[in-house]
Amino acid sequence: MQQHLGWADERFGAVADVFAHNFAEFPELGAAVTVFAGGRKVVELWGGTADDRTGRAWTQDTMVPVFSCAKGPVSVCAHLLAQQDRLDLDAPVARYWPEFARHGKQDVTTRMILGHRAGLPALDTVLSFEEIAAWEPVIRAIEAQQPLWEPGTTYEYHGHVFGFAVGEVIRRITGLTPGSFLRKEIAEPLGLPVRIGLPESELPLVARLVEADGRRPLPGPEHLLTRIVTMNGALVFPGLDEPHGWNDPALHAIELPGAGAVASATGLAGLYAAAVTGLDGGERLLSAATVTDAVREVSSGAGFLGFDMGARWGSGVLLDSPAFRPLLGGRSFGNDGAGGQFAFGDDEFGVGFAYVANRMIGHGDARATRLIDAVRGCLG
Repeated sequence: MQQHLGWADERFGAVADVFAHNFAEFPELGAAVTVFAGGRKVVELWGGTADDRTGRAWTQDTMVPVFSCAKGPVSVCAHLLAQQDRLDLDAPVARYWPEFARHGKQDVTTRMILGHRAGLPALDTVLSFEEIAAWEPVIRAIEAQQPLWEPGTTYEYHGHVFGFAVGEVIRRITGLTPGSFLRKEIAEPLGLPVRIGLPESELPLVARLVEADGRRPLPGPEHLLTRIVTMNGALVFPGLDEPHGWNDPALHAIELPGAGAVASATGLAGLYAAAVTGLDGGERLLSAATVTDAVREVSSGAGFLGFDMGARWGSGVLLDSPAFRPLLGGRSFGNDGAGGQFAFGDDEFGVGFAYVANRMIGHGDARATRLIDAVRGCLG
């Protein structure tokens, strides 16, 4: 069986067992899992290969692109501003960003964007990678966009627009882009390796993604789903090694706050633990009342495209979804990423959890779910 490194408290030994079994039973390459309980790290495990070309081993410090797990840190930032009475999630976005109100968006609230209900899953404007990297062209395109449906009446996953739209609200309030706000207010003070916009100095820590066999291709380029996840083709998905694929350092360097975070398992688990319990006796980032607001269901069921994968959404966060991603209960909230990454927190159980890997098996595959099941069992 695959040898892994790290440790687990005796009470959480079952998590280590499942982590080892994942390497035996899935085409795992490299992976890590970290669990906090009561603000204290109780599991930190890693193993396998970070770069299949060089054989570089996965280490305690290895980071990996975590795709839409980025939405979790961005949402925590938004809820933190709401808790500080700097952002009203139910006020029109235009209160903070007046130019947003154009073309029928005058009543769209930040909560509608967080709940994927704003009618802005994709943009009509076709932007280049360089324009996306520059930030402002995306913001101008959002301002010019007409909603695909009457805002608030249905939902569909807001992919990349989620991060730019919520991120611009954060920028209008704080003067900082979301990646800078995350770094300054949360990640650096707490020593958490979670980045939206990776510094060049940390590139050597990044694992190289690889595709598992048999992943389903996206529909054609005109399909809304494809436009959502590729920003109309400017971002290659799931392509990894093409220019601007997900192994490209140029992509890691830009702020892509809907799906472009790079993090370690410990960074993501620590962020959720900081949110729900505080770390090592420190004050929690989000109050119980703020979490209650975040975990109130906003969207579920069949969306605009008619799909119902069983996901339940709160304000910017995936909720306990027994048919899609079973978590610990009604206070659990997190976000998953393409290829199998997942992270969440729960203030009832006092848990922060993250699993990351560089073998992209599938959206919502069983590796993280098995680990969460083990955590649930360890908690009794």
